[in-house]
Amino acid sequence: MLSKVAIEIVKKLTQKMKGAFSKELGIRLETKEPAEIFKWFIASILFGARIGEKIAINTYKEFERRGFDNPQIFIDTGWDGLVEILDIGGYVRYDFKTATKLLEIMNSLIKNYDGSLNELHKRAQNERDLEERIKGLGKGIGDTTVNIFLRELRGIWDKDNPIPGELVLLPVKRLGLSSSKAKKQILKDLQSLWQEGRIKNLEFRDFEAALLRIGKDYCRKAKCEPCPMKDYCGYYKRKMH
Repeated sequence: MLSKVAIEIVKKLTQKMKGAFSKELGIRLETKEPAEIFKWFIASILFGARIGEKIAINTYKEFERRGFDNPQIFIDTGWDGLVEILDIGGYVRYDFKTATKLLEIMNSLIKNYDGSLNELHKRAQNERDLEERIKGLGKGIGDTTVNIFLRELRGIWDKDNPIPGELVLLPVKRLGLSSSKAKKQILKDLQSLWQEGRIKNLEFRDFEAALLRIGKDYCRKAKCEPCPMKDYCGYYKRKMH
């Protein structure tokens, strides 16, 4: 039986913080439709770059507005066209590099998987192979981008179960949601917590995204006072005493 405090944290966290980033962008991953999976892939590449979240969202919205829901559209648009879109989104300093990266990834996806991320998932032997195949699409895809992408496909793709990233683990430790130091066990502890304290119409990925938002917006920036979870935070209590 899990503690009442831990269950209370789960409920408050998911009520106070926004859920999955894909939902915020209006992407319907639960449909498993190729276009929806692909749109989240593009968003994940943008979020994974060293650039502000607002710029990443603006740029994704520009791609979405123009109907970029498959890799061939990127190829047809070409390098100059992609640079123009990236500039509109705010990628002024990274536009050339990102346009080149996007074209490499799209060409690889078409050549190796008929342009389908669902096909890539189908061919993967296991979780590790899935991660390596995604990274293999282009040298611009690193661990951060892969984690962002797969985190919100958890429960949708059956070979998808990524280890939580550092921005998730930070609030987990401070809120006392797991005493383990092993990342795989921490994930199991979080999944058990969610089963006990889940909120109707939300999924585990919403809970995980809420933790990430706390880690990114508050823990990492040491913004303890405005944090909506400070009353449950061991780090904050020690700091105040």
